[in-house]
Order: sequence, then structure tokens, then C-alpha cells
Amino acid sequence: MAKLSRRAALSGAGALALLSACGSAIGDEPIRTRANEARYASDAFRRMTPAQWRERLSPAAFNVLRQEGTERAGTSPLEDEERRGTYVCAGCALPLFRSEWKYHSGSGWPSFFRVMTENVGTKADYVLLQPRTEYHCARCLGHQGHVFPDGPRPTGQRYCNNGVALRFAPA
Repeated sequence: MAKLSRRAALSGAGALALLSACGSAIGDEPIRTRANEARYASDAFRRMTPAQWRERLSPAAFNVLRQEGTERAGTSPLEDEERRGTYVCAGCALPLFRSEWKYHSGSGWPSFFRVMTENVGTKADYVLLQPRTEYHCARCLGHQGHVFPDGPRPTGQRYCNNGVALRFAPA
């Protein structure tokens, strides 16, 4: 019978802790995400090819929305947008945020404390090894950003959005 080394035991315990944290971080999100995305399963935006997306989007927006990239902090003019209106997905124009939900988080990206929950989906993101919750447009599946539990009242959430993934529609 093989002897379990201390390193292997600690690595296994660390992996279990990581998986446990991921489950609690996203809660019932997978169920809601599937329902939100199912509403748009036959939408034309789901059938677009990468070439069609490249024609429709700027290179920066394509990188974020279709390849889950991140724009450089402090580069989005939407961070300083103060007018009343709605923030919509830059890929398909699905409404995601109302202007009254926006706040200045100091993160360098447009941030919101609330989202139109029926219009987003979420998934666990392990790119930085620390589990995070990524959110995306439920219609076109375009990557928007990540949600963190350090936002203001009343929700305590910070939806940290890439500006190139949004368009602003004034009221």
C-alpha cells in the first residue's frame, strides 16, 4: 500500500478547499444561468461565426466579448458617463444595467451594484487560480466582466464591467 506524503495530503486538501469555495461563491447561479441562456438558445446571435463577430465588433470589443479578454483599467470613457440611461451589451444590445445602478468603485472599470439578472449568465472562472464569478450576456454569451462581493449597499455586489463590452443608450 502506498504511503501518502504530507505534500500530497496538503495539495489534496487545498484542492478540496478550492472546489468548496467555488461552489459557495456561485450558489444557485448555474440553475438561473441555464434558464436565462435557454430563452435565447435559437437567437441569431448564437449562430454568428467568429468572422461575423469580427465584422460587427472593434478588435478590442472582439477580444473582450468573444475571447474573454480584459481591457486596460482606466481606458473606458463609460467609467465617467453620468447621464441617465441604460447600458447594453455591445455585441447584441441586450439591456444589462440602468444608470442609477452605476457607481465609482475606483477599480478603473465601469462598476454597478445591480444587474438585470434575467439578462446575464454566470460561470466560475479560474484563470487567476482564485475562483471568481464571471458574468456574460445571456443572449449572445459575450463576456462582460466579473462580480465581486465588495460593492455598496443595498446589494453588496460590484459588477466590474469592461467598457468595450457595453454601449450606453441615453434616456
